[in-house]
Amino acid sequence: MPVELSIPTPKGFDFLTTVRGHGWYDLAPFRFDEAKAELRYTFTDASGRKASAGCISGRPGELAVRLTNRSVPEAKVVRDVRHILRLDDDMDEFYDAARREDRLHWAADIGAGRLLRSPTVFEDAVKTMCTTNCSWALTRKMVENLVEKLGISATGGSKAWPTPAAMASVDEAFYREEIRAGYRSPYFVEFAEAVASGEIDPESWLHSDLPTSELRKEIKSVKGFGDYAADNLLKLLGRYDGLALDSWLRAKFYEKHASGKKCPDKRIAKHYAKFGKWQGLAIWCDMTEYWHVEGR
Repeated sequence: MPVELSIPTPKGFDFLTTVRGHGWYDLAPFRFDEAKAELRYTFTDASGRKASAGCISGRPGELAVRLTNRSVPEAKVVRDVRHILRLDDDMDEFYDAARREDRLHWAADIGAGRLLRSPTVFEDAVKTMCTTNCSWALTRKMVENLVEKLGISATGGSKAWPTPAAMASVDEAFYREEIRAGYRSPYFVEFAEAVASGEIDPESWLHSDLPTSELRKEIKSVKGFGDYAADNLLKLLGRYDGLALDSWLRAKFYEKHASGKKCPDKRIAKHYAKFGKWQGLAIWCDMTEYWHVEGR
């Protein structure tokens, strides 16, 4: 039997700005229907054995969530939706800083900066590995393959993100041949096995008391995570100390702030240093302004 839920949103929250603010909406098991302004995701229960396809849409002051069945407890879905859309993130300090900068006041005006993420750190971590040293098209394909080949099905045929146990149940050859994961293949096996056995608990990173520098070291101890991947995952954990520079961010910075000419990373860091612990979010919003502002 279908289920309908209503989840209140914080003041200034904008559903579409949040969905479009990070590329995860383009990766399975997310599906974004631009025409209907709906974000779809296949939720699972705590065991990862039952799934329910969900559809999220925005209304004034609330989110409407429709589920295909009651396989996943309502409380779990509400928790996941609040986490995915960062409803409990306190953005006031960042918005205060953004309003003091002509180039970023728009972010505060429209409620940008709540970076869409997955219900679990494990899913975010694997997806982050899929973004390294490759095109976005290849990232999408790897993630789609993971979901289609290892995820459980919900009513209607959509599939959920695979559990650590499911990812640990196949070998390196499977990742190379079926997922097309290339050099990441042994990293997927090792990481999934460590999480499934309890040796690594990525969910604990979300509420870790470690300073960001120490947490970054812990994340980088996982094979497949260098500075770029670690800093990007840290953003999804709510820590924005690092800039997470890659070729795309650098190119956008050169275009916007250096007349199209290459410049040292030190110049980029100096440009955002005034934002302190928010500098990673400041550069992200600055470089993605055209995603939100053009045509508004």
